[in-house]
Amino acid sequence: MVMRKILIGTVLVLSFLMISLTLVGKPLPRAAGSSPSVAQAPPADALLAFAAAVTVARVQPADFVETVLVTGSLVAREEILVGPEVEGLRITEVLADEGMRVKKGDVLARLVADTLDAQLAQNDAALARAAASIAQARSSIVQAEARLVENRNAFERAKPLRQSGVMAESAYDTREQAARTAEAQLVAARDGLTAAEAEKAQIEAQRRELAWRRGRTEVVAPADGIVSRRMARIGGYAAGAAEPMFRILAKGEVELDAEVTETRMAAIRIGQPTRVEVTGLGTIVGRVRLVSPEVDKATRLGRVRIFLGDNEGLRIGAFARGSIETASGRGLAVPASAILYGPDGASVQVVRANRVETRRVRTGLASGALVEVREGLREGESVVSRSGTFLRDGDAVRPVAGDRSKLSDAR
Repeated sequence: MVMRKILIGTVLVLSFLMISLTLVGKPLPRAAGSSPSVAQAPPADALLAFAAAVTVARVQPADFVETVLVTGSLVAREEILVGPEVEGLRITEVLADEGMRVKKGDVLARLVADTLDAQLAQNDAALARAAASIAQARSSIVQAEARLVENRNAFERAKPLRQSGVMAESAYDTREQAARTAEAQLVAARDGLTAAEAEKAQIEAQRRELAWRRGRTEVVAPADGIVSRRMARIGGYAAGAAEPMFRILAKGEVELDAEVTETRMAAIRIGQPTRVEVTGLGTIVGRVRLVSPEVDKATRLGRVRIFLGDNEGLRIGAFARGSIETASGRGLAVPASAILYGPDGASVQVVRANRVETRRVRTGLASGALVEVREGLREGESVVSRSGTFLRDGDAVRPVAGDRSKLSDAR
């Protein structure tokens, strides 16, 4: 009985196996008109499902403004050092203080003038004495001329008397000697007048010097500007070798004395517009006034002067940073991260028909996160936003549009 059940089970198992083999070997139904020898290709959607997703950016025109960043401190455009022209005099009055605006000729301080006044009085007396000496010398000349005429006439009358033998030789010699003496006295009188006039001229020169020193007891502003520092103190003595009494910002004009890396010095030109940010004051528009021809050997930094003009809010010594506009233009823009730099130059990875294509380009201006492409791309093409070595030519990718606001902001 048991053996019979085993045989029946074996027959059923073998029958099931035969039916299964028959069904597996039977061909599947195919669509009408299809060739049984050609296999169907997988659909494109299936390939994209397994392709890498990359962020792409569309090539669009944008306005570019290339800038050079600089930092430095605010300094005076021209600083005027005001010191005493007369040394050794005590300061009696200070009329200007730091921060005051002054005009050319305004009195800043006064020095004591008593000593100079006394010297001027002495000079007046010496000048009067010199004038009297000149008058006396002129009177002596008149007297000498009269004596000369008298002696010459007497000498001329003696000549015929000597020839006729009436006058002795000794009397003739006396008259001749008297005439020559009168000539010498006239010459001496004239020389005395010259000496007296020279002395008067010397005294007058001394007076002019004293008057000049007396006029310089008032320290005045040599030009319009703002007093930035006052060192003068009442009771102190004026000395040219000491610190200047006042420092004045000429016309109140201020500049940014900035440092810039030597690699960017070649792009900076005089007259280029600059936006300067000063702490607590905001942005001020200036222009490059001077580009230094020297680069520091130790720091490899050059210096530029950016003129900011007269602004009451600017403080000498304050820190500021500037952005110099070195070039501008309009062209096709791509993100800076989309450009690959290699031995052969710059290149980008263009996405066409969901395939990667590496293309060489020629770049131009750079502005922020964007770079101008002058050759190699057309407007509307898509490039990989962040190019990398993991993508090769012909790789299948699934493009994903990136943030277009970065490109639109540059317009």
